[in-house]
Amino acid sequence: MVSPKPFPSLSSKQQDDLVYNLHHWSLGNGLVMFPPNFKSYQPVNAPVTLFPTPFPKNSFNDALRVQPLFNEIYSNISSLKNEEWLLNIISELSNFDRDFTGRLLDCYLKAKSIGITQPLSLGLFRSDYMLNSSDNQIKQIEFNTVSVSFCGLSSKVGELHSYLNKIDAYGSPDYYTEDELPISDSINEISNGLADGNYYYNKFETPEAETVVLFIIQEKERNAFDQRHLEYSLLKNHNVKSYRLQMDQIPALTKTDPITKKIYYLPTNKEISVIYYRAGYAPSDFKSDLEWNVRTDLEVTKAIKCPTLLTQLSGCKKIQQVLTEKIVLSKFLNSNEKKEYNNDDNDDDVNRVSKTFVNIYPMDESSNGLIARKLIEKNPNNFVLKPQREGGGNNIYKENIPGFLSTLKAEEFGSYILMELINPPTYENKIIRKDEIYSESIVSELGVFGTAVWNSETDEILTNKVAGYLLRSKFSTSDEGGVAAGFGCIDSIYLY
Repeated sequence: MVSPKPFPSLSSKQQDDLVYNLHHWSLGNGLVMFPPNFKSYQPVNAPVTLFPTPFPKNSFNDALRVQPLFNEIYSNISSLKNEEWLLNIISELSNFDRDFTGRLLDCYLKAKSIGITQPLSLGLFRSDYMLNSSDNQIKQIEFNTVSVSFCGLSSKVGELHSYLNKIDAYGSPDYYTEDELPISDSINEISNGLADGNYYYNKFETPEAETVVLFIIQEKERNAFDQRHLEYSLLKNHNVKSYRLQMDQIPALTKTDPITKKIYYLPTNKEISVIYYRAGYAPSDFKSDLEWNVRTDLEVTKAIKCPTLLTQLSGCKKIQQVLTEKIVLSKFLNSNEKKEYNNDDNDDDVNRVSKTFVNIYPMDESSNGLIARKLIEKNPNNFVLKPQREGGGNNIYKENIPGFLSTLKAEEFGSYILMELINPPTYENKIIRKDEIYSESIVSELGVFGTAVWNSETDEILTNKVAGYLLRSKFSTSDEGGVAAGFGCIDSIYLY
């Protein structure tokens, strides 16, 4: 097995110079975030590693190769032919998670009763992996279907590390070769996905109109520049304008034609082709009934939603758990839907996807759910307990699981899934957050972006693309890894 080269060994002066250049490049090129309690003119450099982190080339390529299959799986799950299957699972789950999953389901059922007028869906996805250190196999942590983040800053941190390498900030000329430092083109690829949505909207709805994309954002969004890079690319490369609104601003600043259901952005009176959610993935985004009503109202407009309510619901942890059964997984891969599956390791799409899975168990009263409870009693340190939530800071780890479960009613267990922990390699990289340098061992998480446009009525997948990647790292002593939540940092890959 090939081993990576060591991290650069720098003197104090060299490291100071590196940090100086890192700060200037970050501020000059938009590798920035807003700090807590920010003013609009006060961004700071995003937390990043000083050096790119090693990742095996074969494992990296495996993650890229499997992404179109995951795009296909979740496009098919979100199509109307599988609506009954999905809603049966979500309905049961909503009994345990009434305040969020249940309300998303209510929004969908209400929208369906009003009439959903747009059959096209747009998915901007991200599949997250850790490397299993014993065999260098990628293992999926989760699949994200709503508000996938850091497609903008991922490109920037790759450019940063390449720049530092080129100016010899790593101690010697070209410490890394150009091939060893791939730069994710996720800014352009994800904006291409938004442009695909705009293209198909115009093709089928309004061929002659100048349409725009609407970003739905959170109040006081600290990660605004990650999103802005997509907007700038969309305008530069496709001449498509975009605008940003919070959900509570929608009633005052948009209007929907009651007959055609086309929606317009009032300040410019432009027709909206795509509604792109960078909010709405957590209960905190719904402060009152107003936001929930807006989510329903937008769902019945003619604009293409990214994601639709069905697509957002398909990304819940319970779906990830049931997909670990090959017989279930095979239903959503068109090339494999008529095959019978067992545990044979055949080289087909179902097995290629299954290789990325670890064991995931329900926590309900089923036989597998009872097995999960016994596993927790025996050795909770092998597992993480996950609710149906996104955004970081929600999971329960290892020895904390039994105590947490003791605070729940037995009927609430079913809203969680139990996932086998992955054991990734650790590296002695350094993390810089503002002006503080932290020297601790880190672990990394690879996210691969994908885009897809599909027709939920005809099941036709119109586009299916890999759209770059993201590497995030965190201290090996930290369980959570959210960058915006303060747990991790943005990294880039050194391929070996």
